[in-house]
Amino acid sequence: MKKLLNTLYVTSENSYLSLDGENVVVLEDKEEKGRVPLHNLEGIVSFGYRGTSPALMGACAEKNISLCYLTPQGKFLARVSGRVKGNVILREQQYASAKNEQISLEIAKNCILGKIYNARWVLERAVRDHALQIDTDQIKKASAFLRESLKNVQNCQSKEQLRGYEGEAASIYFSVFDQLILQQKKDFYFHGRNKRPPLDNTNALLSFIYTFLTNSITSALESVGLDPYVGYLHTERPGRVSLSLDLIEELRAILADRFVLTLINRKIVNSKGFSKKENGAVLMNDDLRKKVITEWQNKKKEIITHPYLKEKIEWGMVPYVQAMLLARYLRGDLDGYPVFLWK
Repeated sequence: MKKLLNTLYVTSENSYLSLDGENVVVLEDKEEKGRVPLHNLEGIVSFGYRGTSPALMGACAEKNISLCYLTPQGKFLARVSGRVKGNVILREQQYASAKNEQISLEIAKNCILGKIYNARWVLERAVRDHALQIDTDQIKKASAFLRESLKNVQNCQSKEQLRGYEGEAASIYFSVFDQLILQQKKDFYFHGRNKRPPLDNTNALLSFIYTFLTNSITSALESVGLDPYVGYLHTERPGRVSLSLDLIEELRAILADRFVLTLINRKIVNSKGFSKKENGAVLMNDDLRKKVITEWQNKKKEIITHPYLKEKIEWGMVPYVQAMLLARYLRGDLDGYPVFLWK
């Protein structure tokens, strides 16, 4: 269990939540693992199936503490709250901010600043750690372009400009991505981003992990009461989780891309799990998908220090922290949305 920004996260799938006086108690096999006073909480998020006592549910409803249930893998199941005013007000603020050009642009700019900053960090880390295996001049040139892109994004005056800068930066970043693949070059190469369908092994892995990360962010947004379908940079379309696609930008390179590179460079995956269809689409078989999912779950358990909170959390908690920070900004508790900038 972990308490962050007045929200209690219970990450063990075998935990049962009960009430003792004015405290929420976390039990595993009837043994107490921890307790937190209810007056310190705004929400409880449980990654498990064991459930919650009716007494605790009643107390949370009375005190307007939301209860959110997810699967152990992070798939959103349900969100239960008592008085609905808090959730309604937050969503009203979200919808109003999405229609406000200035506020919407500032949030979108922060997301893209995070994307470019973290992409540049990935390139700089490659130069530092693998200088003898890559073309450092080419990587440094790309990194310098991304540095200038950060300035352009900060000064841009419209979403059209922002999308242009974002597209240029992504193109430059992906133009050198192949150099970050250090092993199994015959089977894993990158000649550009392709999707729907992916046309090579590397793009198949990227698309698979991007989907998992998008689902995690969608669950995180649901858990704090935000509407994942109303975004700031990505336009609204039926069935499109636009806000999730906004927030994934800051985490793509630093979390998803680096994870895929690790799978390849450490030879955790190989070409045997892939097959190519007649239309060129590359598919992953069941065994490979299971292996990648297992590695992804392990990655999410790695401990980091959040650059804004300065607290130790698991990688898998980052989407939930960012969703909470965005909600706090929209409620007026923060002066701006603190994008995830990895250091």
